[in-house]
Amino acid sequence: MKRSLWLRRMAAVTALALAAAACGGNGDDTTAEPEPADTEEVEEPTDEPEEEPAEEPEDGGEGDEEQSVEGDGVLNLGYILPESGPLAFLGPPQIQAVELAVADMNAAGGVLGEDVTLESGDEAGDATIASESAQRLIGAGVNAVVGAASSGMSLSFVDALTGAGVVQCSASNTSPTFTGGDYNGMYFRTAPTDALQGPVLAETIVADGNTNPAILARADDYGQGLMEATVAELEAQGATVAAAITYDPEAANFEAEVNQVASANADSVALIAFDEGAQILASLIEAGMGPQNIAIYGADGVASDSLWEEVDPNDESILEGMKGTRPAADADEGFISRFQEETGLTDTTYAAAAYDCAILIGLAAEAAGSDDGAAIAAEMVNVSSGDTECSSFEECKQALENGESIAYQTASGVVLTSTDTGNGEPESGSYDIWELGADGGLTVLETVESNF
Repeated sequence: MKRSLWLRRMAAVTALALAAAACGGNGDDTTAEPEPADTEEVEEPTDEPEEEPAEEPEDGGEGDEEQSVEGDGVLNLGYILPESGPLAFLGPPQIQAVELAVADMNAAGGVLGEDVTLESGDEAGDATIASESAQRLIGAGVNAVVGAASSGMSLSFVDALTGAGVVQCSASNTSPTFTGGDYNGMYFRTAPTDALQGPVLAETIVADGNTNPAILARADDYGQGLMEATVAELEAQGATVAAAITYDPEAANFEAEVNQVASANADSVALIAFDEGAQILASLIEAGMGPQNIAIYGADGVASDSLWEEVDPNDESILEGMKGTRPAADADEGFISRFQEETGLTDTTYAAAAYDCAILIGLAAEAAGSDDGAAIAAEMVNVSSGDTECSSFEECKQALENGESIAYQTASGVVLTSTDTGNGEPESGSYDIWELGADGGLTVLETVESNF
């Protein structure tokens, strides 16, 4: 069943976006973590699927000699995605999706009459490596980049790319920080912001009768952004947040944070985590706060039917009753079948969204009649929202040649819209509400559409 959740409290969401933008990022990320700030109440942030916070990058940040990429008649595309590091499992689907998009564009005669080229870069879960990849791609003359997977990694080099006139499009950056960011109109994403997921998680918690939840979140852009969005909606719905605690995901243990939750007298706990979430859940259970004792919720970072194995490999029912939210897989079934057949991959996480980034860039260049980054950026939203619907690069390219305005029907189902600063991102997102069963398996209870 699919229902719609409209974000009725625009003042709260706007305040959240501005607060997150002041912070200093999946599905939905690994850079050097900031010092965790454990608090019993949510304070005004001083600083996303999607893992580590961005520090001032050693390469690619302010202070580096600015380079500028100019158009040369050939669309030079690059990607900065996790070929190594803790998010390496997210690399293959996105990388092969970009490669498939390039193959499709070139099979249709290329862009601007020339074959599209592709340069690779590794984000590696490390801000320095990610920034070095960005500088190398700028030096190689790329006009646009797909990536990074992690919000934190993107934040480490977005200014370097956009400052050099290079378009950036991410398939999986969900941090609210990017909404309204000043990136010269050169940053785009096909992933909905966690400002849309937070209200769904909050509504799920409240709908189960909980009025005093505690939230335990990673101390990074993903955790902070999703936590702030969830807290804003919980409070808007009349709930009291017993505690909002962030933690260092690289810590050896999380006993101090679990003890804070235990002392908060909460009636439920929401955990915003990645793989370290299994260790935290084990500690919660040991402290008498498992799903059999108190309502436990999670988000996309722990939405797995094998999570129980990491918590207690001898008890598949250890997490029975745990609920949560995650971005729904709205990708076109035809694309997914084709992608799996042509790549041999079974994991399609963010593949459709990455494919869309590359195709939108190619179509924008065609619409602009130029591979110049600024010209491409000016057409990114237009080719997603025109009058003539088309579902493939070849079909859309032909429509453009016929003088028509196009609305590319994305493989991921998203539509880019403009923000006040000229950035483009989806204005709605679909989210699964899931529950873990006695066999450890994950069941989707319903799918909710969340809109601004």
